[in-house]
Amino acid sequence: MQDSTSNHQAATTQDTLQVVACIDGSRAAPAVCDYAAWASKYMDAPLTLLHVLDKERYPSEPDLAGNIGLGSREQLLDELAQLDRKRAKLALEHGNHMLEEAALRLQEAGVGEITKRQRHGDLTESLLGMQKQIRLLVMGLHGENSSDGEHHIGSQLETVIRSMSRPILLVPDEFSTPKSAMLAFDGSATAFRGVEHLAASPVLKGMPMHLVMVGTETPEAMKQLHKAREMLAPLQSEITLSIRSGEVEPELHSYQEEFDIDILVMGAYGHSKIRRFLLGSTTTSMLTTAKKPLVILR
Repeated sequence: MQDSTSNHQAATTQDTLQVVACIDGSRAAPAVCDYAAWASKYMDAPLTLLHVLDKERYPSEPDLAGNIGLGSREQLLDELAQLDRKRAKLALEHGNHMLEEAALRLQEAGVGEITKRQRHGDLTESLLGMQKQIRLLVMGLHGENSSDGEHHIGSQLETVIRSMSRPILLVPDEFSTPKSAMLAFDGSATAFRGVEHLAASPVLKGMPMHLVMVGTETPEAMKQLHKAREMLAPLQSEITLSIRSGEVEPELHSYQEEFDIDILVMGAYGHSKIRRFLLGSTTTSMLTTAKKPLVILR
């Protein structure tokens, strides 16, 4: 895996928890920069811009030996390999230009400490290699292969969410300064672990928050909500408790719209693979229909 790092502050940043913004050629890239700038200033954390050139699409050393029909035409093989190498080189140069433009946008937004990193490899592997330095990962909900009007998430995004153990801020194509948040809570052990992680993180510290449970309102359910609110005391936030009846996804969206809440926080993929297969994944469904930023906790 090839790795290129620039910025004279990179050495000190390596030892500090950072906001990491993944940028590509998608229409969400400007919003990723803007949300990363907001998060960096909100948490007083340094910011790293990351661009990963996919090794499958742009192999640095193509292997064409198995191409059917080429036989012993070595000249053709050499020419095709040269073309692939040229494509990879041009893509790397384009990635460098994107990083430079993104850094300028961040500087204009008032971010002082910026590191630029470019890798030629696999996105998830690259992020896992950086995970110990990540405080918050910022990514677009739609990648560069998504077209206008599409409402599905890419396989790379889902793989990253399933692999990473850091909070991930997934953002739409347009930026709006976050001023409030809500946590989707179901009282499970996984949900309480998410509350613990949130309480220990500065990601949303001081921001008004709603704890929302979808289900039947019972004394036990309210007890769980009150316990969660107590656990979130380190955030020093005004916290509202609510229980709604109905289907999880539409009720959460409805609550978010009713109270004009900017960020939805939820745990990801809490059930077994068999249960997800039978019932579907609420997380994936929420990602597909989201119009506002989500913070995913793992």
